[in-house]
Amino acid sequence: MSAQRIKLATARIDSSKTISFSYDGKTYTGHPGDTLASALLANGVKLVGRSFKYGRPRGIIGAGAEEPNALVQMGEGALTVPNVKATQAELYAGLVSASTSGWPHLNFDLKSVLGTGSRFMPAGFYSKTFKWPRKLWPAYEAVIRKFAGFGHAPTENDPDIYDHLHHHVDVVVVGGGAAGLLAAQQAGLAGLKTLLIDEQNEFGGWLLSDPTAQVDGRDSAAYVRAVMASLKSMPHVTTLSRTTAFGLYDNNLVQAVELIQDHLPVAQRSHETPRQRLHKIHARHVVLATGAIERPLVYGNNDLPGVMTVSAGQTYLNRYAVRVGEQVLICGTSDLIYDAARALAGAGAQVTVADVRSKVDPQGLPPTVKVLKGHGIAEVKGKGRVTGARLVKLHPERDEVAGAGPTVKADVVLSSGGLSPTVHLFCHDGRRPIWDESCAAFVVPREGREGVACVGAVTGAFELGECLKQTTVAMQAVLATLGRPGQLVVPTVPKRAGSPARPMYRLPDGKPEGEGAKAFVDYQNDVTAADIELSIRENWQHIEHVKRFTALGFGTDQGKLSNVNGFILTARALKRPVSQVSTTTYRPAYTPVTLGALAGTMEGDTLEPSRYTACHAAHEARGAALEPVGQWMRPWYFPKKGEDLHAAVNRECLAARNGVAVMDASTLGKIQIDGPDAREFLNRVYSNAWSQLAPGKCRYGLMLDENGMVMDDGVTACVNDTQFYMTTTTGGAAKVLTWLERWHQTEWPELKVWMSSVTDHWSTVALVGPKARAVLAKLCKDIDLSPENFKFMDWRAGTVAGLPCRVFRVSFSGELSYELNVESGYGHELWEAVMAAGAEFDITPYGTETMHVLRAEKGFIIVGQDTDGSVTPIDLGMSWAVSMKKPFSFLGKRSLSRSDTAKPDRKQLVGLLPVDPHTVLAEGAQILATPDTNPGAKMLGHVTSSYHSAFLGRSIAMAVVKGGMKHQDATLYAFAGGKVTPVKLAPSAVFVDPKGDRQNV
Repeated sequence: MSAQRIKLATARIDSSKTISFSYDGKTYTGHPGDTLASALLANGVKLVGRSFKYGRPRGIIGAGAEEPNALVQMGEGALTVPNVKATQAELYAGLVSASTSGWPHLNFDLKSVLGTGSRFMPAGFYSKTFKWPRKLWPAYEAVIRKFAGFGHAPTENDPDIYDHLHHHVDVVVVGGGAAGLLAAQQAGLAGLKTLLIDEQNEFGGWLLSDPTAQVDGRDSAAYVRAVMASLKSMPHVTTLSRTTAFGLYDNNLVQAVELIQDHLPVAQRSHETPRQRLHKIHARHVVLATGAIERPLVYGNNDLPGVMTVSAGQTYLNRYAVRVGEQVLICGTSDLIYDAARALAGAGAQVTVADVRSKVDPQGLPPTVKVLKGHGIAEVKGKGRVTGARLVKLHPERDEVAGAGPTVKADVVLSSGGLSPTVHLFCHDGRRPIWDESCAAFVVPREGREGVACVGAVTGAFELGECLKQTTVAMQAVLATLGRPGQLVVPTVPKRAGSPARPMYRLPDGKPEGEGAKAFVDYQNDVTAADIELSIRENWQHIEHVKRFTALGFGTDQGKLSNVNGFILTARALKRPVSQVSTTTYRPAYTPVTLGALAGTMEGDTLEPSRYTACHAAHEARGAALEPVGQWMRPWYFPKKGEDLHAAVNRECLAARNGVAVMDASTLGKIQIDGPDAREFLNRVYSNAWSQLAPGKCRYGLMLDENGMVMDDGVTACVNDTQFYMTTTTGGAAKVLTWLERWHQTEWPELKVWMSSVTDHWSTVALVGPKARAVLAKLCKDIDLSPENFKFMDWRAGTVAGLPCRVFRVSFSGELSYELNVESGYGHELWEAVMAAGAEFDITPYGTETMHVLRAEKGFIIVGQDTDGSVTPIDLGMSWAVSMKKPFSFLGKRSLSRSDTAKPDRKQLVGLLPVDPHTVLAEGAQILATPDTNPGAKMLGHVTSSYHSAFLGRSIAMAVVKGGMKHQDATLYAFAGGKVTPVKLAPSAVFVDPKGDRQNV
């Protein structure tokens, strides 16, 4: 392949300026307007990649989003982006790029050695080979990943910014080729708010690659300039170049990514301007002018560097002034090949055309172009690059070899098997395109669907004149639907004489499939025509199964070049109509989208704001290690000098059990419930009864979902007969409030009750331990703290440290405990006052890890840890918290009576004691009846909570186990991380103070 830059007045590059860039450590030059691919071709770079499975050398084959081979790592450091298609990367000064495939390097890929045994690596090789031994899979995975040939994500934080922009328009036109330009102009002239988007750096589509096209008496470039000038003159029309629509969703939402700064030199990029922008376009009508992609023919060795599509060769010449070769062989099925033949011959190339049609009379060809009618390519010759091709004479009607053909010298082979409409967006709602035998392509309906019009080549209207006529008809219907009827004029296009196409896909070589040279269908995943036939022989009957067996269309190009050929070859192997085999599912995104663009400004605290309690500064001052809990940054533990997590937690636990400790509990969800029907409302949303709860009293409540499964829990206090103060889990506060509002507003609107979130209104300090009363007595003089007058589950209003305070005698530790609630702004002051008052008792602050240990010692559950949405109160041994006698059914009551919910062998909460008291079980460990861990071993349940208890001097755990206490005398086994640990069931899940004496003192 001897590509060369030539002088061409119609090219879209600025040849007066030269810019430097690097590829794989070497410096090259190009021009503004180049893509990385066109610049590499102009510099004679042939090899750009290695194939996934066989390590075969690969070159540039396409010119746009369809490119499967030229994947590059763009940029350096934090700015690097993996797997960018060189055909879509605009060249800029200082661009740094590298190939992504080839190990140890591109010129010598170890896989190419393995590829010599490719006959032993057919489709299904990986899935059949790397199943055993199971323990070696991590090693297999690492090697396969290294061989895969894809780039690497940046390891540094992204310094760029991204944003989102919403549009509300009458019409969005996707695609800026001839059909899209006309559709946008017609919508704009009708006065409709119109948005035109296209993925390329300038509008015009295929017109930019075909300077000989004529529209309304003007050449293609002049026509594009005239339409763009018209669009820019209309203030209600917006055009966005470098913008790819990657998804079409319900209600005519189009999502598109605009590359705002990717084409600029790094030094010229602004840190105040987004690098990329995600456009969320809400349109009354969507017009899809997405065009078509030329598909290559399938023939032997059609993957060598120097093999390209005809449209790519024509684009690199006419748009980028790059003649892709000196000796060019063009093979195709339609008159498309002759436009490229004329252009390349005019640029000085020696051109040979192998036309698969026997009856054809091309007009206007230069005399230097040699035409071989009724011939096709059997195989390309060359090692590492194209040096020629062996042709065969084709049967005029059947896809068979009729005789030998010549061997043609060539450094480039261009092929065209016809056009494949870009139907992806139209099919994002799950529908399939329609097979049109007349144009040998999957197309979308010309009438579109409700709210979506389809124009141009995507409908199968491939000829320019037909394309513009069909666009006008479709737009007339769109304007009528939007209340702007009128008669539109079809632009004039000269008619071109020609011969009908001959649909062909796999060019025959005279040998049974798989015995000749490899004929690739999917270049990126090394899927051959023989692989597709193999998949059918292995009884994969559905195209989706064929795709998964062979990896057809799995790559970053998502089969834009390969899929249609693959569908047709599958249909032929199955001996079924192509329309019956159909296509695989089209899903967003049409092309890869960066995570930065999808996130926009929603990152860090903007995505999930960190919340801090009023006592946060006090925790930081005491060196607390923090952890996020339901967005709150909570103290995890308070290490002293030289302490690790375990030492600190052991100390904190012993302080809470033997002396006094304090915790910031402000993060608990808090909901104030008001109204004359508040009691009845609580009766319906909680499983236990609330009718008799008196003011000044508290009650623990379980909240169930409709299935009878525990969804949240907490303590609720009666302030007065029409006001209750509910607490929820920290992470469940928003969910519970939404749940309450849902049921009130949709099912029980007759209840006079309303809810207010007061989580941020109150700071809560939990004072815990045998000496808690003594500490509180120093701060509170107006509440009788005696155990006779302030009992467990009572609350009182009073003054603590001079602050108005609600004092709740509740406990999540099983110890004497008071939860002190003050207005949030006084939280820090209250914390410091409690710390000062407790100094003589060696008061110890503790965090969430200690809280977990203390509650597990008491067998208290944490919703979401000891429950998983499949656990009922009865499973947890909490039937005491379920009142089946309430007059109005509570949420989940009916589900508790279902046969499955009531069966005796459900998983039940139990306490576990490892036989080795020093072994702490892994949370999530599977519980087995025997130590046998072979496949098929019966799982009884899993460990939900597991800790070392300093107070007990041993490890403890909670688990849900099928059959629960029936295993009381048996030894069970916990399996995790390849290790089996014997365990015994504890008498109950309550390990400390089963009678509750400690909290009732």
